[in-house]
Amino acid sequence: MDHSAPRAPTHSEAAFDLYGPAIPDRPAVISVPHAARDYGDDLLADARVPLSILHRLEDRWADLLVHPLIALGFTVVVARAPRALIDLNRHEREIDPGMIADLPRDAALQSSAKLRGGLGLFPRRLPGAHELWRGPMRWAEARRRIETLHRPYHAALAQVMAAARDAHGHAILIDIHSMPPLPPSGAGRPAPAIVLGDRFGRSASTRLMTLAADVAGGQGLIVAQNHPYAGDHLIDRHGRPEHGLHALQVEIDRVLYLDATLDRPGPGLVRMQAVVTRMVQALAAELPRAGYALAAE
Repeated sequence: MDHSAPRAPTHSEAAFDLYGPAIPDRPAVISVPHAARDYGDDLLADARVPLSILHRLEDRWADLLVHPLIALGFTVVVARAPRALIDLNRHEREIDPGMIADLPRDAALQSSAKLRGGLGLFPRRLPGAHELWRGPMRWAEARRRIETLHRPYHAALAQVMAAARDAHGHAILIDIHSMPPLPPSGAGRPAPAIVLGDRFGRSASTRLMTLAADVAGGQGLIVAQNHPYAGDHLIDRHGRPEHGLHALQVEIDRVLYLDATLDRPGPGLVRMQAVVTRMVQALAAELPRAGYALAAE
């Protein structure tokens, strides 16, 4: 089966592919920041671990979930840089100092729980792989990745979000991710299959969050909200409900669309493509209104 995406123009030195119109014809915009799997020779040469370990950083094949949306003409931004190279869902200052050989004394960095766990802007370690890289990188290389990959991706999202809001009255960013299977919720309840995040109401209207949950639940899937994933830098940065800019993170259990090894597309892919398409179409059809409820209200 051919899993290649429809052809799209490449932007900003392979930072991302943009599908659909730059001025979206619907208020919904889709982002896929963690599914890239094109590893350059230089990156692989720097790794202490095999490629199979670096694959664990990916939202494996999550870009396939949005192919029907691309075919329907939605505006979709898909990262081309693998997460092992740079994590687009982290702040550009979320850097582990130990990753940089010649860190300037005046470098303004910021810490986070994810960074301390090894998953900062430049991922450093995973369970079972204490160090992913043979040694620290130069500061110039860190800046290069930020300036040619991170900033262009976020600039593109900001641009199409603003264009969608100006055209339709509001914009909704749907940020697509995948997650490893979660443990059961307790009391005999099965684990959620989808986790929706809106930064606990800060990045999107609760009305939109409820609509997305209702659509997924109507397809027979168990949906959780903001636990254990509330979203991170990407929706926090681009979700400004008070300015008509809403952003939701969607985490989908990989069991639902990959094979038994969680490495290749599986028999559930078509079903989950349909679920994602219905969710995005429902959000895109929701009319803007002054009475959108925010969590603080």
